[in-house]
Amino acid sequence: MILSMSGVVLLGIIVFLFFRKDGLKASHAVVCALFGFYLAGTAIAPSITAGGASLAGLLGGIKF
Repeated sequence: MILSMSGVVLLGIIVFLFFRKDGLKASHAVVCALFGFYLAGTAIAPSITAGGASLAGLLGGIKF
């Protein structure tokens, strides 16, 4: 759950920055959000979740 919330917050910040700095139109952001919601309801959603968790584990294991 923490990973999901962190991902949502991070992606929300990125969308906000694109909206403010790079000229992302509000309609594009809405389409992307709707695509995400519809994609979450498909059969590929568990694979996307597993891939995100794997990527987070990989990034979390990097030592500086």
